[in-house]
Amino acid sequence: MPPSERTIGRLSLYRRLLKQAAAAGHEHVYSHELGARAGATACQVRRDIMGLGCAGSPSRGYKVKTLLDRIEFYLDAPVVERVALVGVGNLGRAILSFFQRRRPKLEITAAFDSDPWKTNRVVQGVRCHAMAELEPVVREQGIRLAVLTVPAAAAQEAADALVAAGITGILSFAPAPLRVPLGVFVEDMDLAMSLEKVAYFARRHVRAPRRGGK
Repeated sequence: MPPSERTIGRLSLYRRLLKQAAAAGHEHVYSHELGARAGATACQVRRDIMGLGCAGSPSRGYKVKTLLDRIEFYLDAPVVERVALVGVGNLGRAILSFFQRRRPKLEITAAFDSDPWKTNRVVQGVRCHAMAELEPVVREQGIRLAVLTVPAAAAQEAADALVAAGITGILSFAPAPLRVPLGVFVEDMDLAMSLEKVAYFARRHVRAPRRGGK
């Protein structure tokens, strides 16, 4: 049975936390320590790690390096996976900058935009192509993953073009729901919705101002 989206999300979070622990000089970590940092129970952490075939010690916990290696082997492809970016606006350029050397096994190798002023240029080390070139470039480079950073009105058309080109995974920052066929995974990143949620819970923790200066 394949792992759930939540399991994969937790494993990715464990990796980030383990890298921080390794950078701080820690060689071992207990499940309850990792769980506290990840917002999960120690039991949940142990179940997730058990699926990796990694065992810990009751006296010392898990070896940080060994656990990191197992998670990376489980999550990452054996070779670098190429990624396409559609939409080279402010957010698209920020993502290009963010991903440079951030993930060795994921690399944005082609960008696309409908604005002729942006095409046939190199942005953050990545060549920007016209949308008309999307399918041949994606197929030539063997790209299966894409990041979508276009306005809502253009999102579905761009998604359709990506699917037609053979893309099977889309990380979408477009504020619009996408309709894709079975076999294509979409992860929605609605920044406005997330900020609204943060603002709501932030307000609930703000004390009401006292009346009369008391």
